[in-house]
Amino acid sequence: MTDGFAEGLPLVRGAALDHVAVAIRDPEPAVKLFRDVLGAEFLMGADNVEQGFWFIQYRFPGGGKVEFVTPIAEGSFVAKFLERRGEGVHHVTFKVRDIERQVARLREAEVSLTLVSLEHAGWKEAFIHPSHAHGVLIQLAQSALPDDEVAKHLAERFPEAALLSLDARRRS
Repeated sequence: MTDGFAEGLPLVRGAALDHVAVAIRDPEPAVKLFRDVLGAEFLMGADNVEQGFWFIQYRFPGGGKVEFVTPIAEGSFVAKFLERRGEGVHHVTFKVRDIERQVARLREAEVSLTLVSLEHAGWKEAFIHPSHAHGVLIQLAQSALPDDEVAKHLAERFPEAALLSLDARRRS
């Protein structure tokens, strides 16, 4: 990252903190803490078989979300993360508009990006590598639909109880 880009700041415009993702092995203790103790409410979840992980999101009544990511395949990025670092914060996600323009501005300023995926109309993302972000993996994302619409779409296939029991079956 270069230090001389004071003109035209901020480089990422209109970013809104969306969620903090936490890599976990067993969702049950995390769900008990965040849902039963801290009051988060189930929002959505699903498997991402292609990338070898499962996610579940909880939303807090006062604002903010937490997302739990769990590996469903050996060698997946979540499995590797857990192996190297153990459970903990995996990434912080900021939702943005016009992600293509945001990515172009970041590249022009020589901000190091990784895993840039702008092809899918429903979900586009780019990451600022932790080595360039004080140890934090930062995800910039643009979703075609608001959370409640995505949750409605996923609810039939992935209700909370099914997600938790599916993960329990995988671990046994």
